[in-house]
Amino acid sequence: MKNPKQNKSEPLIAAGDHLVAIDRFIQATRDSGYKGTSSAIAELVDNALQAGATKILVAVEPDDGTDWLRVEVADNGCGMPPATLREALRFGGSSRFNDRRGLGRYGMGLPNSSFSQARCVNVASWTSPSEVWACSLDLEDIAAGKVATVPNPERACMPAAADSKGFRTGTVVRWQRCDRLDFRRPSTIATKLRTVLGRVFRFFIWDGVDIRVNGERVVAFDPLCVHTESTVTGATLYAEPLEYDIDISLPDGKGNARGKVVVRFSELPVHKWHALTNEEKQRLGILKGAGVSIVRAKREIDFGWFMLGEKRKENYDDWWRCELQFDPGLDEVFGITHTKQQIHPTHDLAQVLSPDLEGTAKTLNRRVRQAHERLQSAVRVAESQKTAGARESLLPPLAKRLSLKDRRDYKTLERRHPEVKQAKNNANGGLQYSMVVANANGARLFRTYRDAGHLVMALNADHPFYKKVYAPLCDDGDPRRKAIRQHLELILLAAARTEAAVGKVSKPFLTYWSDVLATFLQ
Repeated sequence: MKNPKQNKSEPLIAAGDHLVAIDRFIQATRDSGYKGTSSAIAELVDNALQAGATKILVAVEPDDGTDWLRVEVADNGCGMPPATLREALRFGGSSRFNDRRGLGRYGMGLPNSSFSQARCVNVASWTSPSEVWACSLDLEDIAAGKVATVPNPERACMPAAADSKGFRTGTVVRWQRCDRLDFRRPSTIATKLRTVLGRVFRFFIWDGVDIRVNGERVVAFDPLCVHTESTVTGATLYAEPLEYDIDISLPDGKGNARGKVVVRFSELPVHKWHALTNEEKQRLGILKGAGVSIVRAKREIDFGWFMLGEKRKENYDDWWRCELQFDPGLDEVFGITHTKQQIHPTHDLAQVLSPDLEGTAKTLNRRVRQAHERLQSAVRVAESQKTAGARESLLPPLAKRLSLKDRRDYKTLERRHPEVKQAKNNANGGLQYSMVVANANGARLFRTYRDAGHLVMALNADHPFYKKVYAPLCDDGDPRRKAIRQHLELILLAAARTEAAVGKVSKPFLTYWSDVLATFLQ
């Protein structure tokens, strides 16, 4: 509503009344959004990929003649004409604002990420070798009020980093007077960068994009540890992927968010990696690696304990992994930030996804726990197995010929218990004895499995004997209890060998004896 007393010749807005105080706004944005140097540089990689780059070169090195470091990111993308270059340096300036087809939507990445780490940013871009344009922003000039708009780009020479690689089109972003980098040594920053970029842009690297940091190629890291071209591999996918076609209300209530979500789980090989040192587990990303990798448009956005309901994080959760991929059409319900580093899922989205993810997480936790218990059991019985093997030469040899069923049953056990195969591979001739704990879901106290020179006794964890007699002897450091346990193990291994020698005659007896024993122990 107009003020009738207002003089029409007076300006409606005084010089100090602009909606945004530019100098203070720029200073404030330095503290917003980015987790660190790697995530800020990832923004520049996003821009390069959005421009169709197949080669991206990152350099972190001392700035000539100063005590500062500088960061330079060069790419062979399509480049920008002068008007687009100028727009790219504006906060909120973007030719792709709210475009969900690529990695960025808000036009904040280039200036925001640059000033979060450096006091000066210079951008050179070209759509042909003869059309190189450059433009700079300096925090000191902005803070002093000398600059209120993005300067017009000027003609420039081809940057050396791009010229040496023969980039016909492309962009080079250079940060100077870097005062907020995570570390002071270029080598430390470069090592960290290769790790982060290899994870965040793993799908692009697998598609053929070449990213290098200080000349060294970035290798993709798959948090699921299943991709053969990952720095760490050897895990196996668990079950089929979970797929959801999401159609739920937007947070503002104006319409619906629609898109697809695909969730994959994997199990790390406990039987292979459990014996690694903590240093090795740390290097491979096993320790403290539990969580869900959130991926949007093939780019990792966040990693954390998401959508897992009431499941609490435990040490066993380090041994399984989860990856959730979603379509950009679901940005609002995932609560993606403009820096593409975090998500804040809505309650409605969590209601859809959490039940399945929580249930699967609990199942995998239980499987990991059982795998570790089996390995601990294998360590405990190692001495008894060795004793039985050493006495084998004093006994009549077992028949060498095995039935097809014997071989088939052994292979089934081997698939369920990887430690069985490992024990067989460690055999040094003669008859190798193994004792494993299994949930047999039957009345038999144990079952015997044999393949060539390997005899396995699978003790039924559901039998009362295991629960009331054997298990209580396993976790006690008392030498007397340990001796009793080892004698019990030798008794059981002797019974298993007897069954292997006698064959079908012993099976009815052992089944009936197991039933009677269970009855007496109830």
